[in-house]
Amino acid sequence: MPYDAFTAGIEPGGLRSQEEIRILLCYLLTSVNSPLSQQEILGSLQGAGLANYFELNDALSGLTEKGILVRDKSGNYSAGSSAVGIARQLDTALPTAVREKAVAAATELLAFARNERENKVEVHKLEKGYEVCCHISGGTSDLMSFTLLLADHRQAEMVKRNFHRSPERVYRMLLALVSGDTDLAADLLKK
Repeated sequence: MPYDAFTAGIEPGGLRSQEEIRILLCYLLTSVNSPLSQQEILGSLQGAGLANYFELNDALSGLTEKGILVRDKSGNYSAGSSAVGIARQLDTALPTAVREKAVAAATELLAFARNERENKVEVHKLEKGYEVCCHISGGTSDLMSFTLLLADHRQAEMVKRNFHRSPERVYRMLLALVSGDTDLAADLLKK
């Protein structure tokens, strides 16, 4: 395929063809089988160095106009029936490493979004500092919640972001510490 795409921000092995970028979008949305926002798509593919920001936006627009990708009321994209066909027929046109990297990045974003949805974090400004309340969900009720007092907003946002990356790990670590299971705590720290 001819190199006809902008290459700024693309890592070695990334896509330099507009056609490959369109195929990648079809493959990604078919593989994750979950609607993704424009920000999630751009964040995962651009963050992985697979395609240029402007080329991704252009491809999203073009594929949506043609009905290959479908955009719902909340602005999320999903694969239309023709995108599924394109992805199945042409997934060999993309290098395996690109396909795997794209799906891994999108899956990580979906996990982060699920963690945000299921495990709430409240940040409250106090007279001196910030209070961060983290809730680890067990479905209909909290399995655990804890509150931290922090000096500034930057620290509060960092705690919130890190908590949402792996609330189950936070839960396991706190449980290991309060139950005295030092082996589990040591194993969690190694990871």
